[in-house]
Amino acid sequence: MKTTVSNWYIVTVMNEDELIGEVLWGIVVDDPTCRFIREDYVCTSQILRVHIDEQIIETATGSCYQALGKGQKAIIDFDDFELLRHGFSPQQIKVLNQSKATVAH
Repeated sequence: MKTTVSNWYIVTVMNEDELIGEVLWGIVVDDPTCRFIREDYVCTSQILRVHIDEQIIETATGSCYQALGKGQKAIIDFDDFELLRHGFSPQQIKVLNQSKATVAH
């Protein structure tokens, strides 16, 4: 059974110059496993395989996701990983980090 997601990203998680891994982040369209609510977000465990032609993504926990439409790639720092796990999209994390840089102390 595959969870179907849209508005998805393959997110590369980095700790400085070290690759930690890649995860899938997306919005749930359908979930026959009943783990996720429709239109909520999902942030997966580490990606093991991506089947490009079918847009199917397999994760380290054995879950399988069907990605709809065109996805995006993003890179985040490990320090921001908890934001991703708590529902912030990679784009929202980018905006938050940009606003931190412009705040005068």
